Amino acid sequence: MDVSLDPTLGCGQAHRWRKLTDGRWQGVIRNDVVTLSQTPDGFDCEGCSDIPAVLEYFRSQDDLPSIIKEISEADECVARLSGACPGLRILKQPEWECLATYVLATNVNVKRIAKMVESVCDLFGTDLGARRAFPTPKQILDGKDRICECRLGFREPRFITLAQRVEDGEIDIEGMKKLSYEDLHRELCTIYGVGPKVADCVALFGYGHLCAFPIDVRIQKEMEMRYGVTGSYAKVSGYGREKFGRYAGYAQEFLYHSEFIE
Repeated sequence: MDVSLDPTLGCGQAHRWRKLTDGRWQGVIRNDVVTLSQTPDGFDCEGCSDIPAVLEYFRSQDDLPSIIKEISEADECVARLSGACPGLRILKQPEWECLATYVLATNVNVKRIAKMVESVCDLFGTDLGARRAFPTPKQILDGKDRICECRLGFREPRFITLAQRVEDGEIDIEGMKKLSYEDLHRELCTIYGVGPKVADCVALFGYGHLCAFPIDVRIQKEMEMRYGVTGSYAKVSGYGREKFGRYAGYAQEFLYHSEFIE
């Protein structure tokens, strides 16, 4: 599988990966603590009991050369960036974990997000030995009296509310898999703590809608500098989706990485 671990795991798509001193990456995929080592044709995986889950996580079914060709034909800037960063892949994270994580990922940097996510896992998640699994809604609710120990700040009530609504069936994590991108985005934005950007991140990294084009401060600057596009979230994101089409999310990731590539 064509994948480069450093840009894929170090770009802030997911927040449970740690780069070890020997260059390997350690993370948690579902209920496995895995350690990945880069190889010329992909990676070696230690600690995995479910190879299909790992392949799904890295979207092994994606025809990366065809995707890169399509978005490169749409824009010479993305063509240059993708050529300088081969093997960058969009991840396919478990839907509940992705949604809960991105509810925490508001108005804060990547390092702080990772710290909050890990504190939630350490407090509520199932013990896997070296690490803990991402907790289920029930596990969070069973221990919610201790949630203050996670230091989530203003995100605390929205995180607990999310867990409660999912546990009660008011938010149908599985059912949302059937929705189109537009309907999913609309549904996600009805959730307390989810705005357009978080909805796009969850649609892209959790539900696999590769047409999603999340806009954060960095991408907003890139879009203005490279394409002269400014304005509302809907306008800028819509421009990205229209320009890059069904694989707009991949184009967004290359633009996000541009300061490290160029």
